[in-house]
Amino acid sequence: MINRVRRLRKERLMTLEVLAERSGVTKSYLSKVERGQSVPSIAVCASLAKALEVPLDSLFAEADELGEVTVTRAAERQALTSPDEPGTRYEGMALDAGTKGMTPFMLYPPLDANPVPFRDHPGEEFVFVHQGRAELILPSRTITLDPGDCAYFKATTPHKLRSLGTRRATVLLLVSSDYDTPDDARPAPPRLP
Repeated sequence: MINRVRRLRKERLMTLEVLAERSGVTKSYLSKVERGQSVPSIAVCASLAKALEVPLDSLFAEADELGEVTVTRAAERQALTSPDEPGTRYEGMALDAGTKGMTPFMLYPPLDANPVPFRDHPGEEFVFVHQGRAELILPSRTITLDPGDCAYFKATTPHKLRSLGTRRATVLLLVSSDYDTPDDARPAPPRLP
């Protein structure tokens, strides 16, 4: 991802200052991301993708690698954070998929969410608890999610997740693209056959 941010920025003839201003990320942090000294959160990646005017998944896969059907085997998930990350750990899935309206991740929320800041970004999120128990923390309330439970919300709402119990939960996260059109101009959702 590191070289992709730099390459996309340079393709658009953007300076670090311009990308920092458009994304709401400091110039010094953006420089660390481009040099591989810092791994941005999904919220920061979403802000960078919007500022670069590219789909979120293009920060993780080259355009010529994107295919019509993408299968990601469990053992092939790409770690996007260090395995010893004390905060939320992320694994990318379907990164080689073509243009898509959502980007999936497997995430493992920390047991202690107190040091983790609230995140917000353009688009929407869907979380599904695969294993363990998790808590979706919003400024106004906290929602406990058991295995099989899910939550769908606007990602502009400040939010964070934490695992409940003694082990990290396994949570499927889908981050949708940001719509710049009013709700009534959005495409109709697909219908089941």
